Amino acid sequence: MNDPRTEAEPGPEHAETGWLREALAEVAYDITPSRLPLAAVEHQGRRLRRRRRATVLGTGFGLLLVPLALVAPHATDSDTERTTPPAAAAPAAPPPSASPVSTLRVVASGERVTAAPGFRLWLTVEGKHWTAPTSPEPQFRSVVDGNIDRNTPGVSLQSEMADGRVYLSGLYYGGKGVASDVEIETAAGTVHGKLIELAGHPGWGVWYATTEVGSDAGPDGGSWDFVSQVTVHDTEGGIYARLKPQ
Repeated sequence: MNDPRTEAEPGPEHAETGWLREALAEVAYDITPSRLPLAAVEHQGRRLRRRRRATVLGTGFGLLLVPLALVAPHATDSDTERTTPPAAAAPAAPPPSASPVSTLRVVASGERVTAAPGFRLWLTVEGKHWTAPTSPEPQFRSVVDGNIDRNTPGVSLQSEMADGRVYLSGLYYGGKGVASDVEIETAAGTVHGKLIELAGHPGWGVWYATTEVGSDAGPDGGSWDFVSQVTVHDTEGGIYARLKPQ
């Protein structure tokens, strides 16, 4: 038997809780649940998967383009080097015509010029002065005595021989432009001499040269046989004045 002191009758609070539970259960039975939108959920899931796949593929494709972009220029340069023919070398321009090297020396009046031992020349306003190994006393050719026409191109010739050498010199005058060098055609070959002038372009000057000569040239150096032509050139390579003894 139960102790009447331990069995308690339900109080008002327990009776209310039981009644509320029964009421909720009846209401729940009367509610009909709506159908879940499964088709819409599946469609949304497929769309999300496609978007995620497209994003992943786009990112991967972009990463692939980076090395391709780095490689492409090198490949193009290499192809260009292999396929482009070498440029043809430009034809060399013809060298300009060389003007003669000037041998003209401008001297003061009375200034001595030593052409060779014992062969000295100097100029004054009157003309040419010189000495030679065979003629230690000064010799003279005038440019003011009327024997030359300084308005007409001309060349004169004086020569002396000593010890197998010939000493050549003369006046030049009347040419156009500026005298630059002298070329003497001799029996021993072409000889290149030098020029001297007084300052101020007087319109005349002196040329001189020395060369070897055979012992059979004659007592006066055989100038009219030994020398066949004397040509004084100007600074442009043209003829300032010329002498042809023969």
